[in-house]
Amino acid sequence: MKVRELMTREPTTVEPNATLGEVATLMKQDDCGSIPVVQSGRLVGIVTDRDIVIRGIAAGSDPKTQRVSAIMSADPVTIGPDNDVTEAEKVMADRQIRRLPVVENGKLVGIIVTAQIARAGDKKMVGETLKEISEPTSGRASHARG
Repeated sequence: MKVRELMTREPTTVEPNATLGEVATLMKQDDCGSIPVVQSGRLVGIVTDRDIVIRGIAAGSDPKTQRVSAIMSADPVTIGPDNDVTEAEKVMADRQIRRLPVVENGKLVGIIVTAQIARAGDKKMVGETLKEISEPTSGRASHARG
């Protein structure tokens, strides 16, 4: 099964000049922990609820004025829409992420999340993927969580 068959098309996005407060409000409305950051349709980063708390608020930033560009993870891990879903699962497990932006020709075309894969897939395999995503990184660098 291809990623494009499961991905959410036209996910909620923000531009780099959005404030942390605006992004937090979108996360609450959409009940999600990360939002892709795009500029002219191109993916330039991803911001997570953890980024807002750790890199923003805990660092003393004002969420009403601090821009997402200052705290986002630039150059996030992505996958193409024609990649196989099993490859998306592997990337998610290896990088310990739950939401994976889908990019085609440099443009964000969707996002795939572990829940979408779980609904469509082998429960045992999905359980293993979720276990790998949730394990401590033990020194591995994680690009972005969500």
